[in-house]
Parts: sequence; structure tokens; C-alpha cells
Amino acid sequence: MPLRLAPTFAQALAGADRPLAGMWVCSGSPLVAEICAGAGLDWLLIDAEHSPNGLESILAQLQAISGYPAQALVRPPVNDPVLIKQYLDLGVQNLLIPMVDSVADARAAVAATRYPPEGVRGVGSALARAARWNRVPDYLATAGATVSVTVQIESTTAVDAVGDILAVDGVDAIFVGPSDLAASMGLLGRQEHPRVRTAVEHCLEAAATAGKPAGVNAFTPSTARSYLDSGASFILVGADVALLARGSEALAAAFIPAADDGTPGSY
Repeated sequence: MPLRLAPTFAQALAGADRPLAGMWVCSGSPLVAEICAGAGLDWLLIDAEHSPNGLESILAQLQAISGYPAQALVRPPVNDPVLIKQYLDLGVQNLLIPMVDSVADARAAVAATRYPPEGVRGVGSALARAARWNRVPDYLATAGATVSVTVQIESTTAVDAVGDILAVDGVDAIFVGPSDLAASMGLLGRQEHPRVRTAVEHCLEAAATAGKPAGVNAFTPSTARSYLDSGASFILVGADVALLARGSEALAAAFIPAADDGTPGSY
């Protein structure tokens, strides 16, 4: 039976009449991913760079999310063509590639998602969920159009090169990571610092000039709204594990008396 793949994140951004809001999915649990997928957010980021996610857990989460309208993006731990090939074969359609500092990095990320001669992706669609085991008509010829590539700007080097990175054919969007950007500026843990915010806004302006979407990670609501006002097309505003941590802490604080040192008595 012929099948058709879902629209990509790039297509969703192009058709949106407002910025798209999403959250991190870091637990590795398909159950948690499904709960988040049904929350009404526009997109979810399954993270494998700083979270306990391997091929099997990513596949299970893609399957859990697929029944909901939320877009699923996946961040690999590294810009590596072998790993990206495996993710694509799992059925990942939307990639967020970390630590893209240069035009060469951006071109490598795009090449990893394209079959030869345009790229270096290995051919195995008959064996893979990507083509629904050859149930997607003409998948080999159209595969590039079923994948979106967002590259992460998270260093001063990347900020300096952002205009050239945006110009790389096949880069659909950029996503700015203020935490690593702050660290690269000698401001570890100070992603709200004015210098960091200025650098983020520079990237947003560069993306607007290039006519491509730009997103930002911003858990603080006032910061998120400020970046949206500055032109961010998409934003991450929370994480499953952070919501669980803060919510469970609030329950403990509400119902368990604190010890003399200020910690809850059950700790």
C-alpha cells in the first residue's frame, strides 16, 4: 500500500502564522513523550546529546508521538554521518544538529541527509522505517524533501559565521543555544547576560536577513517573549525532566516539614 510521509518541521514553519512553541523530551520514555505530544505544543525535541536516548528509545518515542499533531525533532549527540544515517533510517524527518561552528560543519550536516551524488547518506530504504519499508513511492528520489535540517548556533565562532552558515543550501533553519554560547563567552551559567542576549539577537537578525527561520532555547518566560518579539520563529520553553523535578519538589515542599538546614525532612 503506498504511503505518504508527514510534512517536515521546515514545512510547518513555512506554513505557520505565528511562532511555534515546543519543549525538550529528555527522559527516554515513550510514555512521557506521548504525554507531552498530547499537551497541545507545536513541537517536541527528543534529545540524544545530553539525555539517555539510543536508537531503540528514539524509535519508540517517534512511534508514540506519531499519533499526535506535534512535530518531532531529534538532536543527535554529534554531527556524524553514520549516526545521522541511522536516525534517518529510523524515520527521523527533522534533525537538530549540535555544535555547528562553520560552513564546513553545516555542509557536512546537510550531506549526511542526502543520497549521492548530492550527499553521502547510505542507501538502505528497503530495510528501513524511513521509507516505510519501500511503501513510500519513489522514496530514493524524493528523500531529501522529506527531511529538514536545523543547525545549532552555540559558540562565538558560530555567531561570527552565522550569515555564511545560513547561506548553506539545505540548511532550513538555525537554533541558538544560549547556555553553550554563554560558556564559550566565558559566562558559564549566565545565559541571561546582556552579551549573550545581544549575540542571540544578532543571530535572529541574520536569519531574518537570510529569509530563514531561527529558534532559541529560553526557559524563562520573560526571556522567551523577548526573543519572540525580536523575531524568533520557534522556541523551546521547557523540558519534561525539569517539569517533573520542579513539580515533585513543590509537592515535597508543600507536604513535608523542612529540617533545620532548610531541606525537606525525607531527604
